[in-house]
Amino acid sequence: MSNHTRIRVFAAHGISIFLWASAFAGIRVGLEAYSPEHLSVLRFLVGSLFLAILAPFFRVRLPALRDVPFLLLLGALGFTVYHTALNYGEQTISAGVASLFVATTPIFAALLALLFFRERFGIKGWIGALIGFTGVALSSIGTGKPIQLSSGIFLILLASFSESIYFAFQKKYVEKYGSFAFTAYTIWAGTLFMLVFLPGLDTAVMQAPLDVTLSVLYLGIFPSVVAYLTLAYVTSVVGTSEATSSLYLTPALAFLIAWVWLKEVPSLLTIIGGVVTLGGVLLSTVKTGKTGTTIPQTEKRGTAHVKNV
Repeated sequence: MSNHTRIRVFAAHGISIFLWASAFAGIRVGLEAYSPEHLSVLRFLVGSLFLAILAPFFRVRLPALRDVPFLLLLGALGFTVYHTALNYGEQTISAGVASLFVATTPIFAALLALLFFRERFGIKGWIGALIGFTGVALSSIGTGKPIQLSSGIFLILLASFSESIYFAFQKKYVEKYGSFAFTAYTIWAGTLFMLVFLPGLDTAVMQAPLDVTLSVLYLGIFPSVVAYLTLAYVTSVVGTSEATSSLYLTPALAFLIAWVWLKEVPSLLTIIGGVVTLGGVLLSTVKTGKTGTTIPQTEKRGTAHVKNV
């Protein structure tokens, strides 16, 4: 790899991580004036339009008719359910803590891969999963409102599980259609289901402060589309494993961005819980040598989508 290519890969990777990390704070800003449903539909109407503009340049073809039901289902789970639940969850959970809980997604995905595809999880995976969820519990206590485990935290974990289904079952379609086309199909499918949230959106847009609406537009274009394309470029050059190796930096950066942008100062217990969570996720999902476990999340992130935020 030439120095010029290495610099471009480094820049593209940095852009992806930053944009995904910033999305959690952007959601909190969007919720200042929009309901969770309106935030979802407006964000992905913008993202869908942007993808439609780019599609001719990527020569996106129509999917096979037999694949349409599965693409619709994956779009519904990976976008409609995930983002709506995440938006509801962030009404009561800070941006940084939300990013930690979403980091449990690869554990769910690995368990699904074990159940449906007989992929090995191993003792390391089970120990990592236990450590990861212990970290989630510590972080929830660190919020000072552990009772919300039944509301905001539950919704974000539901979002994480929904996204993990998307991760676990997308590989076949990514290989068949390519990263951009698969991303476009599923975002358009997810947006289609979000159209039930359209009533009242026009009024919400007119009443929302300009800076809040600009934040939603930012979410629709940059974390929802640009970040996925930059990581797809990285993957095409260095491969999936290397491309996704540092994506676990996203929660740490999300905390920092929320601290600066939203003045959300995490408690010491939340930080400790976050470190424990990420340690557990890394232990259970990162491939090491010949016995490691393949990460369903990184298959998706490197080839199609990455962290849905």
